[in-house]
This record gives sequence, C-alpha cells and structure tokens, in this order.
Amino acid sequence: MGISTVKNSILVSFLLAIVKGVAGILGNSYALVADALESMSDVVSSIVVWLGLKYASKPPDQGHPYGHGRAEALVTFAVVGVLLVTAAFIIYQSVINILTPHKLPADFTLIVLGIVILVKEAMYRHVLLKSKKTNSTSLRADAQHHRSDAITSVSAFIGISLAIFLGPGYEAADDWSAIIAAFVIIYNSYRIFKPAWGEIMDEQNHPELIGKINDCAREIPGVIDTEKCYVRKSGVNYLVDLHLEVDGAITVFDGHEIAHMVEDKLKSCGLGIIYVSMHVEPSRLKTL
Repeated sequence: MGISTVKNSILVSFLLAIVKGVAGILGNSYALVADALESMSDVVSSIVVWLGLKYASKPPDQGHPYGHGRAEALVTFAVVGVLLVTAAFIIYQSVINILTPHKLPADFTLIVLGIVILVKEAMYRHVLLKSKKTNSTSLRADAQHHRSDAITSVSAFIGISLAIFLGPGYEAADDWSAIIAAFVIIYNSYRIFKPAWGEIMDEQNHPELIGKINDCAREIPGVIDTEKCYVRKSGVNYLVDLHLEVDGAITVFDGHEIAHMVEDKLKSCGLGIIYVSMHVEPSRLKTL
C-alpha cells in the first residue's frame, strides 16, 4: 500500500513540475519556476522514499535480526537534504532576480497555480492518511513534502497577484514570494527531520503503545505485572524490551514458558511488534 502511494506521488509531482516549469518560463514568473523546482525535488525525494520503503519492508534475516526498518529514517534524512538544497537554490536565484530588472508575470500563471494548489493539497491529505495507516515515517515525510509544495504555490500565487495588481515597479513581488516559499520549505524540513532523528536515537515517545503492551502482557496467565517497558521504532515496526513480574515460587521453566506466551501474544496482537526481549523477575509482592 505504501509503495503504490509513493508511485502515485512520483507521477503527480512530475506532471505538475512540467506544467509549472513551462508556465513559469512562458509567463515570466520565477516564483512559478521555483515552484516547479520544488516539485522536481518532490519527484527525487519520492523516488528515494520508494526505494527506502522497498528495502525497509524486507523481513528480518540472519544478518538483520531486527529487520531493515531503520532504512526508512535514513531515507527521510535524504528527503530533508533534497528539500534544503532546493530551498537554498530558490533563495539564491530569487536574490539574483530581485537585483535584475525583469517583466511582470502573465495573468494565466494564476490559473495554473490555482489548479496546482488544489491537486497538491489533495495529495498531501491522501499520503498523510496512508502514512497514519502504515505508521510510516518516510510516507509522513513525503506527505509534508506535498504540503510544502502546496504552500510554496500559495506563496507564488500571492506574489504574482501583487505584481500583476500593482503593476510596473513591483515585479520583484514575484521573487520575494519565492524566498518566503523557500523558508517555508526549510521549516518543513525541520518538522520532517525531528521524528526521524528521534527514531534513530531510540527516543521513548510511545506512551500509548507502551500502555497497550502492558495490558496485552497482563492478560497472560501467570503474569502478575509488568515493570520496565522500552520501545524502539524501526520503520513501520517496533522492537520491545519488557520486564515481567511473575510468582517468585514458580520454576525457571514455568517462568520461561510464561515469557514465551507473552512474546507470542505481543507479536500477534496487531501492534506492529516484530521483536521482543524479555526479562523475568520475581514479583516484589510475592517476595515480601
């Protein structure tokens, strides 16, 4: 499901980039050309996301017992890199254009941008919904890329409108809107980077999932309570370290069997858990 979503993103972004690029050149609007560059960066980043998802979705093997999910976070960093390079180029070219006299943009560029804004916002909502269903960091990054593209298009629309409405002497409004769009891209890059960095650093920010894990474990006969529970996100899956409390009077064999039952239940309860490390402790309640 995630890979087909990315393929659709690539196709839509490529077509929009061509339309915006041609309209920007013919309509004398650098804001629209900059928007086309942003769409082309969408294409590049979506291809990177697609390749990353294909690799990250591979099941665990002997060389990678924890799976291949961390590739997703690395792919997200690559997307951020593409965004930042695009933003830097837009700012650089916009400054040059501001310092160089040029013609006003054509009226038809506004029609093109209006259509682009609607399409990109629809793509953002579609990809974001898929990212929530699959719990994919890279799909979420791809969704934010569509949103940043929609925002840059809105900025271009405003800049071109001002230039056309105010007339000669205000041609640079088009270029200033491109600069504003570039800073929006930089801000979105930070928003994309932060959760991926947290994933790489094993940030403990899964309170709802930890609650479900504890509840699920306590349903197994023989489990008195759970103590420590740490969760690491790996792509769309999770790795869990869990401490179980059992009756201190039972045998090691029985404790081992309880731990296995908990592991099997956690892996099959639909929470996306592919690995469970268990530590069995005698219950403090029983030993006092």
